[in-house]
Amino acid sequence: MTAAPRALITGITGMVGSHLAEYLLENTDWEIHGMLRWRSPLDNLAGLTDRINRKDRVHLVYGDLRDELAVRHVVETSRPDYVFHLAAQSFPRTSFDSPLDTLDTNVQGTVRVLEALRRASPEAFIHVCSSSEVFGRVPREKLPINEDCSFHPASPYAISKVGTDLVGRYYAEAYGMRVLVTRMFTHTGPRRGDVFAESTFAKQIALIERGAVEPVVKVGNLDSLRTVADVRDAVRAYHMLLTVDPRPGAVYNIGGTHSCTVGRILQDLIDLSPRRDEIRVEVDPDRLRPIDADLQVPDTGRFQAHTGWQPRIPYERTIKDLLNYWRDRVAREDGRLLVR
Repeated sequence: MTAAPRALITGITGMVGSHLAEYLLENTDWEIHGMLRWRSPLDNLAGLTDRINRKDRVHLVYGDLRDELAVRHVVETSRPDYVFHLAAQSFPRTSFDSPLDTLDTNVQGTVRVLEALRRASPEAFIHVCSSSEVFGRVPREKLPINEDCSFHPASPYAISKVGTDLVGRYYAEAYGMRVLVTRMFTHTGPRRGDVFAESTFAKQIALIERGAVEPVVKVGNLDSLRTVADVRDAVRAYHMLLTVDPRPGAVYNIGGTHSCTVGRILQDLIDLSPRRDEIRVEVDPDRLRPIDADLQVPDTGRFQAHTGWQPRIPYERTIKDLLNYWRDRVAREDGRLLVR
């Protein structure tokens, strides 16, 4: 009997990593190995706890992108056929406060992963997750953004993702490794971290509904234009990336079809609340970036033409599911959550 393929997901405890693990379990026969730090919260893996405990196709391996020996151990333990490199310091606002940590984790961390794979699993198909943030401040006349648009990163996080992007392509070209790079535009849904704009809005609204805070939503820049995709569509795209005629060295934009301002997302979330008429909006200077990537609208034609992928989940369901996720979290914690 032929052994089932083995997949390695770095950052399995994140929003995307946990959804990807669930998708692969449901839609493939693969064995899933997930890399996480020893201190990573396990909340997002709650639905997989039983399988993890029974070692039923899900195996956790501890590692940190800043620890070369640990990364090597993860790769040698998992010996993957498919790799989804999702782990990162992924918060743009945080990167202004911790630029060196962001660069080390994201750029050198990716080098550590690819070097370990070059030695232990050189035939693996590897997804390196870059970001639409690499495009940064794009002139309006260049919308929608295609893969050939020049980089103009607007945060240390975005700069780190430029490095990640280039490192991925370098390993494909220099060593013939099967590396493919994606630049995912805004994607959200259940389990989205509360340091991201639309998720902190939903969290604050859930806290307001619970009576835990005053009916004020604190915000940053509401004028940025975003195209929103659902995380569950994103992980389906990532699976297709490595299984539908994968082309090493390829780079793809991936994203949704619903474009609106951050302010519109906020209003749509408020409109879902029974306390909508009471809620006020207040700009918090601490939530403003020094500069912002303010026009993020993708051209995803290259990826769609190659794989046939299309987003399926409508924007309205995405934001409703996000708000309900936070309502459930706030109820479980009885409102005892920090506003971030």
